[in-house]
Amino acid sequence: MLDQDTINIIKATVPAVKAHADDITACFYPLMFKQYPEVIPYFNQTHQSKGTQPKALANAVVAYASNIDELGNLSEAVNKIVQKHCSLGIQPSQYDIVGDCLLQAIAQVLGDAATEEIIAAWAKAYGQLAGILIGAEEAVYAATEQRAGGWRGERSFTLIKKVAESSVITSFYLEPTEGGDVPDFEAGQFVTVVLNVNGVSLRRNYSLSDAPGTGYFRISVKREPEGAVSNHLHDQLAVGDTIDLLPPCGDFTLRRNGKPLVLLTAGVGITPAISMLNVEAQSTRDIRFIHAAINSDMHAFKAHVNQVAAANSKITSLYIYSEPGVDCQPDAEGFVTADLIAAQLPEDRDVEFYFLGPKPFMGAVFKIATELGVPEGQIHYEFFGPDEGLVA
Repeated sequence: MLDQDTINIIKATVPAVKAHADDITACFYPLMFKQYPEVIPYFNQTHQSKGTQPKALANAVVAYASNIDELGNLSEAVNKIVQKHCSLGIQPSQYDIVGDCLLQAIAQVLGDAATEEIIAAWAKAYGQLAGILIGAEEAVYAATEQRAGGWRGERSFTLIKKVAESSVITSFYLEPTEGGDVPDFEAGQFVTVVLNVNGVSLRRNYSLSDAPGTGYFRISVKREPEGAVSNHLHDQLAVGDTIDLLPPCGDFTLRRNGKPLVLLTAGVGITPAISMLNVEAQSTRDIRFIHAAINSDMHAFKAHVNQVAAANSKITSLYIYSEPGVDCQPDAEGFVTADLIAAQLPEDRDVEFYFLGPKPFMGAVFKIATELGVPEGQIHYEFFGPDEGLVA
């Protein structure tokens, strides 16, 4: 626990840190990458260039400082950070690196205002936060390792099958290279792929796109024009090749409570929804599977969803194409609208509502779900990358 003097200093300096938070994180990352280049593989440089990772860190620092004496308010945010850190294999020693560079950045940006007393207080506050996260992450690592088929750290997997799902998305079926089981996971979770591409070590998160219990992991990856890892997987990884994976993580998971389930996705956001659909395919749960794509050429898993829906009258699909070709047969054209979604919801709106896709799509859907009266605690979404806010 922090002493009261430290808490008072942190609370008194929150406004100044908040006002300069973006400058602090903009200073922090280049400083850390220069002084400790060994941490670079843990950070997606695309997120760095877009500013989403620095912004997420700035928001987290301010939120922590603002709640320094009421940390219970941050339990949900802390859990998300823990899951993300565990997915990347973050270790306790790396907290020392981050702490050192963060304090340097605060001192550089605030200048003379960052007195020794203030820096010492922030060092104590950071130490408390690091201790909380390290403890929580160790609990996750230990539980994952002890699970049947589980492991800690990197594990070699062999590609056993590669299937094109659309013109831009390919599925990769992976089994442990040394044999043995793969652990069960929660539908909606993801694994981290660890690759060396042209001499550069890279880590990327990919949703598991099939149900647990199959004996393999399946990830379904969209080819990104400038994506070093996605292009390597599509073009270079062949059946029989090996890659390293970290254990499944993530809290964007299926709530199996019997409530009607809405799975609303766009583009490659469909991947965790397929896992959820496959888990519930034999249930009596009412499921609305809604997918937005550019056209049928870009629409992954259409045949599979149709097959699942044909075998279960409680599952209904709806496909929306923004730029349909002459041979496309969508259920609707254009973009997702409130009227389209309202028609898929019961009058009481008591559903578990999951959505995932590009940020503009997610912003529009979050606004629609909120305005239609879906209960706040039953609206679920996740970002591919740093957490970003959505406003209704």
